[in-house]
Amino acid sequence: MSHALTAAAAGFGTGLSLIVAIGAQNAFVLRQGVRRDAVLAVVGICALSDALLIALGVGGVGAVVVAWPDALTVVGWIGGAFLLGYGLLAARRVLRPGTDALRTDGESAGSRRRAVLTCLALTWLNPHVYLDTVFLLGSIAADRGPLRWTFGLGAALASLCWFAALGFGGRLLGRFLARPAAWRVMDGLVAVTMITLGVLLIARA
Repeated sequence: MSHALTAAAAGFGTGLSLIVAIGAQNAFVLRQGVRRDAVLAVVGICALSDALLIALGVGGVGAVVVAWPDALTVVGWIGGAFLLGYGLLAARRVLRPGTDALRTDGESAGSRRRAVLTCLALTWLNPHVYLDTVFLLGSIAADRGPLRWTFGLGAALASLCWFAALGFGGRLLGRFLARPAAWRVMDGLVAVTMITLGVLLIARA
């Protein structure tokens, strides 16, 4: 039971580190939350989409590792290198901060249908989402062996919590996330998490 909880917690932390970043999707969800416009639909689409992509990553990469055990070494090296790269980029943003922040201004979605279509486009047409949820989370989950699905469940839960917080807590979080200093703190946590995971993944490979 303790191993399962550890795997789920690791998945939650890893998933949160990959999801929490300044981007069009997060800005859109936050903007919808601030305006209280189709929040439930937008949060549901983002969370369910991430859950599906995480499942593809955990199942796909996991199946390759089961069929070809040596693939774990290859996946470990590649995934670890990507994670180190992500961590170093986050550390660079901490050391050389800019003026980036999530903004809630911009055009309103106008209708529920438009909000849904925009959300689907920002989620499924973003190439980074496939790298983050399918490959990176899949490669880290594969290292968990039989507990890879528990790890994936934790990552999916992190996605749900993050998007729900952005959408339903938009009016409160908007003020905090509009400050560049807040993102320096978050980038610092992301950098530590990603670099640590990258080193561990390469070491195990």
